[in-house]
Amino acid sequence: MAKTCLIEREQKRRDTVEKFAAKRAELTAAMNNAAASPEERRAARLKLQSLPRNSSPVRLRNRCALTGRPRGVFSKFGIARGKLRELMMRGEVPGVTKASW
Repeated sequence: MAKTCLIEREQKRRDTVEKFAAKRAELTAAMNNAAASPEERRAARLKLQSLPRNSSPVRLRNRCALTGRPRGVFSKFGIARGKLRELMMRGEVPGVTKASW
């Protein structure tokens, strides 16, 4: 089980990314606009750089919904491999069966 502070920090980052998503998209579009003058594009870049660091979606980390484990998380289920295996062995994941040959 991951520390509660790490899980909370990740949730705080997700909230920040969601809060600034529209602003970041607007500034990125202004920055990539070829018709705009170089001064306008530079101003958009500076505004984008002045946004909080944690508002960038690149800083997000996928974590297990049950344990908070940061590695080995299956994106389809949102659960770490160990817990996913336990759930599959108990038959609680629909559509997944144990392979046998």
